[in-house]
Amino acid sequence: MRTKVVAAVAALGLLAACSTTTGGSDTGSTSATGGDLTVAGTYPIESLDPHGVTGGGSTGTQLADRAIFSRLVGADTKGKLVGDLATSWKSGADTSEWKFELRKGVTFSDGSPLTATDVVDSFTRLLAINGTNAANFTGYTISAPSETEVVIKAPKPDASVPGKLTQFYVIPSGIKADDTAFFEHPVGSGPFTVTKFTPGEVLELAPNKKFSGSPAKLDKVTIKTIPELAARLTALRTGEADVVWGIPDDQLATLRGDDQLKIETVPSTAVYTMWFNSKIPALANAKVRKAIWQAVDFRTIIKELYPDTGKLADAPVAPGVLGYVKQKAVKYDPTAAKKALQEAGFDFNQKLRLQFANAEFRPFIQAVVSDLAEIGVQAEPLEKEQAVFTKDLLALNWDINFQQLTTPTFDAASNLGRLYPCAAGRNGYCNPELDTLLASAGAAADKKERVDDYGKASEIIWRDAVGMYPMAVSIAYAWNSKLQGFQPDPSGLPDFADVRYAAS
Repeated sequence: MRTKVVAAVAALGLLAACSTTTGGSDTGSTSATGGDLTVAGTYPIESLDPHGVTGGGSTGTQLADRAIFSRLVGADTKGKLVGDLATSWKSGADTSEWKFELRKGVTFSDGSPLTATDVVDSFTRLLAINGTNAANFTGYTISAPSETEVVIKAPKPDASVPGKLTQFYVIPSGIKADDTAFFEHPVGSGPFTVTKFTPGEVLELAPNKKFSGSPAKLDKVTIKTIPELAARLTALRTGEADVVWGIPDDQLATLRGDDQLKIETVPSTAVYTMWFNSKIPALANAKVRKAIWQAVDFRTIIKELYPDTGKLADAPVAPGVLGYVKQKAVKYDPTAAKKALQEAGFDFNQKLRLQFANAEFRPFIQAVVSDLAEIGVQAEPLEKEQAVFTKDLLALNWDINFQQLTTPTFDAASNLGRLYPCAAGRNGYCNPELDTLLASAGAAADKKERVDDYGKASEIIWRDAVGMYPMAVSIAYAWNSKLQGFQPDPSGLPDFADVRYAAS
């Protein structure tokens, strides 16, 4: 296995050697006030519309919008829900109705007051656009009994409403669904305002002088999209960038040797998830799916490729997510796997289409394919552009689908509850017993009861091998050692409002 994994890594090519200079922005490192911060982003920011069809669910857009807009509810770096625009929230007896009290005196960056009407209109716009996050609120309604209170009603009991709202942003009333001009220079109530935006390339931010909270300490934040890893690390080492994350394990040792940088790895809410398409005859049998899982030595693959940022997963969701319950490990046993496939009548002459997006996952996929080949299972790796991947994912145009699946709400409702019911149709698997458990977990007001139901649901998902769940993911961050107040975020969406440079 070691030879195969090393070969897979080598196939990507070696990163260019880079010289180390100051490790930080010249402007920032000499400023006694806030300084200028440059972020080397992995994912492009194509749109600033938090609820748009094209960008609303993307990592780049979420990173930008957390700086520009406010939410009713946010989550801290430990996953605890905290108020943003809302000072408090409570549900009715059956969790189908939620009331949120709003902070008074909040204004948008143009000085206009933010009221409950803006919250209602933003939520209504979210539903009308029907983008990625709207799926969390199908059939929900919202009203404003007063200027400082909003009420959200669900079609059935839903204890996860506050967690889901961590991805809902408030914009001024009157913004139409197709108003692209507004989002070129948007008006928000977050700690920063936009001074320059070139989609897919660069976003420049300045402190919002009308922000109702503690003012941002930096003078300027520039987020540059640098998709190539080597270029991002070069920018970090030469001081052209101050913060980089998503760093692969084989680069961490070199970065740790640079005293101009701070390095930290934090557990995320992401789990490598490899769904089986249970609708196709070849993978309809749970014994076949479990046998394929047994045939891959994930422990060794993780040890070789991800010694710092990977850990063998023991549940469909990460440990930091509400609803996580540890499951029994699937033992690597290629001999037993092949025997089980033969007994199930598996056709070893067919090729299984294994789809994925993003070159960073290529070594992992190649290692999996290599292990499957050892027992005669043919898997064809299909690396696709993100748009094609997403289209084929929803159309079930694949046999095995690989994703780094996150739970940004820190609540299993937005992962298990959204993706695994029969009605979701996301992986071809349907189990009425699982549906009942997920519905019960989503409705329960008692946290212990919710975790218990999600644990039973996870047991079914694990037992029936709806997918393979190889690895719980950590995120490696590196930043200029002169920065103060920077906190790595488990969702890959760090907050820059409290960041500043130390005085020289």
